Amino acid sequence: MTEAEVTEAALLDSDITRLGVGLGERSYDIVIGPGLLAQAGARIAALRPGARIGIVTDRNVAERHLPTVEAALVAAGLTPTAIVIEPGEKSKSFAMFEQVVDALLDARIERGDLVLALGGGVVGDLAGFAAAALRRGVDFVQVPTSLLAQVDSSVGGKTGINSRHGKNLVGAFHQPILVLADADVLDTLPLREFRSGYAEVAKYGLIDNAPFFAWLERKWQDVFRGGAARIEAIATSCAAKAAVVARDEKETGDRALLNLGHTFGHALEAGAGFSQRLLHGEAVAIGMAQAFRFSARQGLCAPADAERVEAHLRTVGLPTRIKAIPGELPDTDGLMTLIGQDKKVSRGALTFILARGIGQSFIARDVDPADVRAFLESERQAG
Repeated sequence: MTEAEVTEAALLDSDITRLGVGLGERSYDIVIGPGLLAQAGARIAALRPGARIGIVTDRNVAERHLPTVEAALVAAGLTPTAIVIEPGEKSKSFAMFEQVVDALLDARIERGDLVLALGGGVVGDLAGFAAAALRRGVDFVQVPTSLLAQVDSSVGGKTGINSRHGKNLVGAFHQPILVLADADVLDTLPLREFRSGYAEVAKYGLIDNAPFFAWLERKWQDVFRGGAARIEAIATSCAAKAAVVARDEKETGDRALLNLGHTFGHALEAGAGFSQRLLHGEAVAIGMAQAFRFSARQGLCAPADAERVEAHLRTVGLPTRIKAIPGELPDTDGLMTLIGQDKKVSRGALTFILARGIGQSFIARDVDPADVRAFLESERQAG
């Protein structure tokens, strides 16, 4: 076979799953499977032949995966420039945003070129926001290297950075033109990082797919081990998110359901200083358990459902209680202030994603702050 035929065969590999995000002229593919980092050049060159590529990545990912991606891009006739940031949520800041934009300008990334986000959710959010702002909008490609990014943050076009007021409060909707989710890279993830991403996988079952949640209860160990079950979990999650994004791109309706666990979780993340004390997925796991406990307390769902959710998250090794967060947190008033900064708040009215059962989540508007405060007090007293 010629080199071109080898490349074409790789792009048509039967192990590859391709999903579409239907947004008219801005539709794009999510490609899931093994070996995609080595195919990145051919797949991106098919969309932007000869382009300059500004690769935004973090130091940890760069050590493992940057050489493979750079080599693939160069082999496809593309010109990459790497911009390496420090890992961690603290890089989603105004200061780092400025540094990345300046570095992209130094690399002469123009409107016909591309930004490539190579990393987890932090890199994807930051690089996507930089692409949205650069020259009033440059296209970008997501190459997520964490489970959390592959099943959630790389799809749907939410980009942004954090503020001292809270998480993801500054940003833009800016859709990628391609998502390449290489399942092989997940084998290099630390167990804690993989668990963190698994919280977002479980979320899709809890929102509106009770059979998927039941499948995860049976198959979670296979998902952790890798192989077909992992691919199925990623594809099911991505398909669910793609369908929601196609219906409600800018979260004016049911896309808000994807924030199950995030209102409580983001407040806890901010309270922990966006630090390694509490990873995003860990915060979401606690937040989802709290959303179900709060729903049960309000008489919306059976206590047994809340117990089942908490049991599964605990079984895979995720935290479900505030007491699991090391170090000091704001008091109840402080957490209520952080909840009040949530993006779903409208004219001061609190909005939560609550549940009538597993797979039966809904958007609850005008939630009484007194009920939330009393619930948080009880959570803290329970440890």
